[in-house]
Amino acid sequence: MELSGKTVLITGASRGIGAAAARLFVNEGANVALLARGREAIADLAGELGDKALAIPCDVSRYWEVEAAVNACVQTFGSLDVLIGNAGVIEPISHLSTADPDSWGHVIDINVKGVFNGMRAAVPVMQEQGGGTVITISSGAAYGPVEAWSHYCSSKAAALMLTRCLDKENRADGIRALGLSPGTVATQMQRDIKASGINPVSQLEWEDHIPPEWVAKCLVWMCGAEADAHLGADVSLREEDIRRAIGVL
Repeated sequence: MELSGKTVLITGASRGIGAAAARLFVNEGANVALLARGREAIADLAGELGDKALAIPCDVSRYWEVEAAVNACVQTFGSLDVLIGNAGVIEPISHLSTADPDSWGHVIDINVKGVFNGMRAAVPVMQEQGGGTVITISSGAAYGPVEAWSHYCSSKAAALMLTRCLDKENRADGIRALGLSPGTVATQMQRDIKASGINPVSQLEWEDHIPPEWVAKCLVWMCGAEADAHLGADVSLREEDIRRAIGVL
């Protein structure tokens, strides 16, 4: 996709993968709508990026807030071409038998309902335009259990199924639905995982994680036709051919 003049909406845009993606998409000529609960952080990022960026405080677990954000994005930029469903949490990390039910459910609200809410609000707009791309940040946790991550594994498996359902229902409408499983990324989430001291992922060293800029490069690449072979599925940034395709290997 030629990104110049296109509009990209990014959830969880205040830091990490979301912020890195926003910077790269703007560098590629796109407009970006920055969604996050952290009002100050996205305002600062929008100030850095200039008039191609719009900061919209939003809790993705609340549909009406996501719908209002999509409407604001379209009113400001005139279109919505790409949705990056990046917002996600993993805290509190705990074993299933001792997990706080409300906290466990809050992760589901963000990681699953947040993905659905983004798709539900954005896809009708894209259909009316004749198409669009929906990329959801997935995880290796979608494919198998990890100790003390019952909420995260379950939510990422559900998010992958939402991607598959969207592809099945709306590919014929020009909707490109894909997931991106990046591996472990050097973000605050990995600091939280490290602090938990539970399971092998917490034992990884900081240098074992890839930079969020690699994920941003992959997201830009996935907006183009080269990624069409992965529609309805996850792209794995652990794979050498993907890393080679985006120029980080």
